[in-house]
Amino acid sequence: MDRVAWISRAAWSCAFAVVVAAQSAAAQDAAFETPAASPACVVPPGLARFEHRLYRTARRLAAGQPIKIVAIGSSSTFGAGASRPHNSYPSRLAAELAREFVDHEFVVLNRGVNGDTAVDMLARFERSVIAEEPDLVLWQVGTNSLLRNELVHPHWSLLHGGIARLKAAGADVVLIDPQYAPRVLARPQVEGMIALMANTARVKSVNLFRRFALMRHWHQVAGMPFSAFLSPDELHLNDFSYACIAQALAGAIAEAATRPVTNAQAPAR
Repeated sequence: MDRVAWISRAAWSCAFAVVVAAQSAAAQDAAFETPAASPACVVPPGLARFEHRLYRTARRLAAGQPIKIVAIGSSSTFGAGASRPHNSYPSRLAAELAREFVDHEFVVLNRGVNGDTAVDMLARFERSVIAEEPDLVLWQVGTNSLLRNELVHPHWSLLHGGIARLKAAGADVVLIDPQYAPRVLARPQVEGMIALMANTARVKSVNLFRRFALMRHWHQVAGMPFSAFLSPDELHLNDFSYACIAQALAGAIAEAATRPVTNAQAPAR
């Protein structure tokens, strides 16, 4: 994706670390604004639930310990297309989790870098993700590789290697697949990337947030035009879609972190 330079580096640095406690939720609500004409956030139940329980997150939640989340990705993690830094999905997610879990502290770190591919992200895993000792990692990946017409099949080993490193660090892992947008849909390998990420999540027993399917539902089922949830460039998200995706993610995280234990052990790491 194109490098974004529409706001000063100093201002964006404030978005890189969002620490939210429940008692500040009311003040946060006043700061997070979406246009009055925004459509309703539609999230089908099947797209708001993770397959696997978030074991580390659940343990820390039950113990009343702070939970640190690292969101790594490219421009749709960084927040390109948002009207302000605090309307990126990591910032909105922090506010949503504060409402879900009153009196529990969540730290959400935004480690999105415009234009990054899987290779770029893996190169900074150690310093940007693992060094933070996260409890949960949200890894948004795949879009820029499609835009650059990179082959899909090498991503199998890239994703497997990255997931193995995150699991070795003890973190819960959620993959986030590409956005449903005209410039992504124009790429011939888009369905292959979506399928590869779903298969990787299944084989590696990690959760997948199906962003592509959610946004496709908005367009094909809810009848929303692309302009309702995308920026004018027909690629980046806007305030509405960042907020709705954060709401869906928060709901999925909350359910997976409070789900009753049905097995004696967590899945093998």
